[in-house]
Amino acid sequence: MAGPQFIKYFPHVISTLKDLGNSGTPPEVRELIAKSLQLSDEELDEQLNSGTSRFDNQIAWAKFYLAKAGYIDASKRGVWSLTEKGLNANITNKEALKIFQEVQKQFKNKTPSTEENLTQAIEETIAPDDTSLTTSRDYRTELLDIIRSLSPAGFEKLCQRLLRESGFQQVEVTGRSGDGGIDGKGLLQINPLLSMQVVFQSKRYQASTAVTVSQIRDLRGAMAGRTDKGIFVTTSTFTADARKEALREGVPPIELVDAQKLVMMFEELELGLTPKTVYDVDRKFFEEFT
Repeated sequence: MAGPQFIKYFPHVISTLKDLGNSGTPPEVRELIAKSLQLSDEELDEQLNSGTSRFDNQIAWAKFYLAKAGYIDASKRGVWSLTEKGLNANITNKEALKIFQEVQKQFKNKTPSTEENLTQAIEETIAPDDTSLTTSRDYRTELLDIIRSLSPAGFEKLCQRLLRESGFQQVEVTGRSGDGGIDGKGLLQINPLLSMQVVFQSKRYQASTAVTVSQIRDLRGAMAGRTDKGIFVTTSTFTADARKEALREGVPPIELVDAQKLVMMFEELELGLTPKTVYDVDRKFFEEFT
């Protein structure tokens, strides 16, 4: 199939959103696509050089281009919903390539000049969260490089700050040896009458090292008798088995924060990042005047 590999997911993203009632969250979309295509754990565990899941990133790129082409409403952060155009769409492989090429024309001065360089650049970089194509790949790579260069103790303190900025109270870094992998704990005040004790583990891994299912089980074992909620933060990613184990029925769930989600949290909190305003021309706005 010509063009970047992620365009093969265009029709699957559209059909999956239809199956979900015309809207869904990214994890819901990814899970259903992986299930319908019967993707193996090896395919789901494949990573980019940055440590991001290649499959997750390809779905994110598919959403980016479909949103730019008007098939998906990107106005609500965290939820993908079909527009009228998307509801009526039945995208073939040929149409998928055409959608990519039409959207790419808007970025002709912002991307590599040759088709080969363009495909490689897109496939190996993290997809933007919004519908702009900026130098996000540069600051995200720099951010992860800085975090991965921290000492284990420094990364634990960074996670402490991240949880505090996210609304947790009484966040402590324990880091005691023999504590079952628990690096800290905090209190999440859900409402004035309800709070929850949460423990977290942090692993400052390079991109090539993924968190395994045994590490998830170890954290859950350490949680026993202390709390029913745990968070696992890493600068890499999680294997497919680890993701399944984290949400296995009948046991306390564990929230997973991988490199991609970690970057998103820093962006949302504007923590360690200086925001800039970037504009894209809305060509549709001018159509009625031409």
